[in-house]
Amino acid sequence: MHDSKNIKLMKKLIVTLILSGLLLSCGDDYLDQVPDDRLTFEETFARRSTVEQYLANVYSQIPSEFAQRYTTTENSGPWTGASDEAEYVWGFHMGNFLNIGDWNATTQNVSNLWSNFYRGIRSASTFIESVDLCQDCDPAIITQYKAEARVLRAYYYFNLMRSYGPVILLGETPIPADADLQALGLKRNSIEEVAAYITSELDVAAADLEGTSFTGNNAGRMSTPFAMAIKEQTLLFAASPLFNGNTDYADFVGTEGENLIPQNYDVNKWKAAADAAKAFIDKYVPNTYSLYERFNEDGSYNPYLSTRDVMLVDYNSEIVYARPGGANYLHYDMTPYHLGSATEVRGAGGLSVTQEMVDAFFTSNGRAIDDPQANYVADGFSQFQAPYDFTTRTTFNPWTNREPRFYVGVTYNGSLWLNRNFGDIITKTWFGGNSGRQAGTNDYPPTGYIARKKLPVGDYRNNNRSLPMLRLAEIYLDYAEALNEYDPGNPDILTYINLIRERAGIPEYGSVELDAPATQEAMREAIRKERRVELFLENTRYFDVRRWKIADEALAGEMHGMDINARTEEEFYNVVTFETRIFRPQDYLWPIPQDELNANPELVQNPGW
Repeated sequence: MHDSKNIKLMKKLIVTLILSGLLLSCGDDYLDQVPDDRLTFEETFARRSTVEQYLANVYSQIPSEFAQRYTTTENSGPWTGASDEAEYVWGFHMGNFLNIGDWNATTQNVSNLWSNFYRGIRSASTFIESVDLCQDCDPAIITQYKAEARVLRAYYYFNLMRSYGPVILLGETPIPADADLQALGLKRNSIEEVAAYITSELDVAAADLEGTSFTGNNAGRMSTPFAMAIKEQTLLFAASPLFNGNTDYADFVGTEGENLIPQNYDVNKWKAAADAAKAFIDKYVPNTYSLYERFNEDGSYNPYLSTRDVMLVDYNSEIVYARPGGANYLHYDMTPYHLGSATEVRGAGGLSVTQEMVDAFFTSNGRAIDDPQANYVADGFSQFQAPYDFTTRTTFNPWTNREPRFYVGVTYNGSLWLNRNFGDIITKTWFGGNSGRQAGTNDYPPTGYIARKKLPVGDYRNNNRSLPMLRLAEIYLDYAEALNEYDPGNPDILTYINLIRERAGIPEYGSVELDAPATQEAMREAIRKERRVELFLENTRYFDVRRWKIADEALAGEMHGMDINARTEEEFYNVVTFETRIFRPQDYLWPIPQDELNANPELVQNPGW
């Protein structure tokens, strides 16, 4: 584990860059370019100190999804609140607009995300083209820094691809600020071209970064493992139903009539994704990465602490990439209001978990709640001790005997708060409770549940931590999914799903307690359920249901929670509809911003916008 000095180092580089005035122009058009003063530009790349500051600028476009309350702050997206995982109480959150279909090509956040990532792409290209001018840089450093910028550029394209689909590949040479966009003939590339470019760039960068340390002072920098991980995820998207033989896009063509989404399904794309994920696993497991585990003082395994602390311990054995700090609104969003309590334990509790997500967690015997053998009790109360508690408490039965990841992820009415430095606070989310609507006014959970995963156990204002973005468990799940689509029945599928379940402290498939899924379809469903639970609040669900082409089922219709408006705590436990959401066919791809279409009429808009 690395200390906070490493996190502060990267933040200091970014702050220094801002203060030195070396940031690129931040106009609305993504083709904004380098400073007009060419002498200043050349001087910037002449010295290693300013080269590193410029590279820090390229890094600054990495999204921090801990800032989703204010969408596009820190390049964040609305992914949690726009999925069926959660609901933000505040109406200004972008996810709330997506959920009711109130957005289009002129929505500012649509333009912001597009521009932010293209700004990062442009900065990376400028850096790659110009860093050879450095007069006091060792050749090995130039190679390393170029490779880092190359990974960043590919990663920004990946972020664009998963939201907008086929995007514009700008090429290697930065485009002049006064260029005639129509004359340049910029057009959208097909999804196959985009995926091929991203993966080829990552291959080059991964090779150049081989042997370069990504721990200690280099924690938070681009690395070979991160490049390999984004490669497999790019291939996973390209193999998925949204982009692989999607005939709904038969008429979605480029300026010369070419299909931007391939119309013929190719099962070998799943093989490519599986091979890339397995290449990562073979290279880095277990000597570099392993599933994080915690043990009790007596040596027994503790699945609750294992699944909780994997998101809290800086750069632990499972973290493939973590962002070194940044705007961290999420802690406040997940800390309940706790009327009358100390500041250290008093937040807003405005990021609320849906009943749909609560119901997705397994029971303690590893079964879905609708399984007759799940031992799930749908109503009533009993005495139950949560894994983070020191005693039993009267608990609503649906929240008893659930798997450890449920208690990691969800704060429910009547649960003990994590930070006990100010007494034993019991969070009450019903209308008259200390964290309910009456107490919080504008700060309360609209479903009666509050998201908890990723939240430090101590003072929620602790921003001196790394922000996990990608971990080994996700790569295991990617591998299992791709393998099941290409080679159903391969024993590795069950092996890697069971590694996740074993760490979570629930029975494995194929054990005496639980039969293994018998068909490809059953295994597909099992994998999707496991992803939903394991990767809860990790910004994958919104993208998963879109790439699987099930978003019109998962993200539309009635969403439920407890009755937060009931004036008695007894009535609070009734499940009610808090919102009826909309997901339209055009919502599978974000619209190209209207200002980009205005600047370049040759661009093709996404279907339905």
